[in-house]
Amino acid sequence: MQSETKTTGLKYSKMPCLLAQNHKKGIDKLGKKGRIVLTVIASLFVGIANGLFGGGGGMLVVPIFTILLGLEEKLAHSSAILTILPLSLVSGIIYITQGNFTVPNGLWVGGGVIIGGLIGTFLMKKLSNNALKIVFYTLMIVAGVSTLIKNFGG
Repeated sequence: MQSETKTTGLKYSKMPCLLAQNHKKGIDKLGKKGRIVLTVIASLFVGIANGLFGGGGGMLVVPIFTILLGLEEKLAHSSAILTILPLSLVSGIIYITQGNFTVPNGLWVGGGVIIGGLIGTFLMKKLSNNALKIVFYTLMIVAGVSTLIKNFGG
C-alpha cells in the first residue's frame, strides 16, 4: 500500500491519494445540494477572512475548489485567482477610502506581487498537478507553523 511511484523526478507515496479518495467519498455522500450549501458556507468564511486580514483568501479558496467541487489542482488555483480578484479590489477600495493604505509601500509591494504572479503563472504550467499540490500545501503548513511560532512561541 505504501508503494512508491516516480513522477517528474519526484517520488511520492500513494497513501495521500488513497486518503484523499476516502475523503472525497465522504464529501460525495452530501449530494449535490449539500455540497453547494457547504461551498457557500465555506465561501462566506473566505470572504470574512479576506475582509478581516486584507487578503489570503486564495489559499482558502483552493481547498474549496479541490475538495468540495472536485477541480484538478491547476484549474483550482487559476479559478481561485479569478474568484479572489474582485473581492480583493473591493476590499482594497474600502481600505483606501478608510485611509488604511500607504501609497509608496503599496506600490512597491504591489509591483513585486505582480511580477511574482507572472513568474508563478509560468511556473505553474511547468509543474504537474501532484507537484503543485505538494508545493501549495507545504507552503500553507510552513506559513501556519511560522506564524504560530512568531506569535505564540515566545
